[in-house]
Amino acid sequence: MSDARAKLKQTVFFDLERELRVTRAVLAAIPETKFDWKAHPKSMSLGQLALHVANLVDWMRLTLDRDALDVTCAPNGQFNLKTNAELLQRFDANVAALRKVVDEFDISQYYNDWSLERSGQTVTTQSREKVWRLFSVNHLIHHRGQLCVYLRLLDAAVPTVYFNTADNRAMTFE
Repeated sequence: MSDARAKLKQTVFFDLERELRVTRAVLAAIPETKFDWKAHPKSMSLGQLALHVANLVDWMRLTLDRDALDVTCAPNGQFNLKTNAELLQRFDANVAALRKVVDEFDISQYYNDWSLERSGQTVTTQSREKVWRLFSVNHLIHHRGQLCVYLRLLDAAVPTVYFNTADNRAMTFE
């Protein structure tokens, strides 16, 4: 791989490990006795949202590993986990699969088109770059933030995501 390609790959994925580590900490903080709790009747339950976050990591893998994803075959958020250990096992397996794909990813494919499909029909085609940042990484961060709000509403400790929290005053810059 050329120096320019290696630098681009490093730039594209430089924050991935940190985001995955922080996401795992948030998932680990979820009280499994509250999996059915909802912040609002229109909201996903805590367990459904947590499972969605765990499955988003697999969507990230599929964004890099394929040129298209049919949502009818995509990892779903069907809620059937009973314990936090099962949730973390799902997340960890998805992270391991994502890391393998990132390691093997040909960065020259980063700017290629990527399509989201439903039952074989194209819903949208965007650059993989946009799909990776917006639909994958930012999507994960958005729902992780929702989980942090749920934790606060449940009076559970909120792990440090960026810098510190009311539950952990120590400033962290990792």
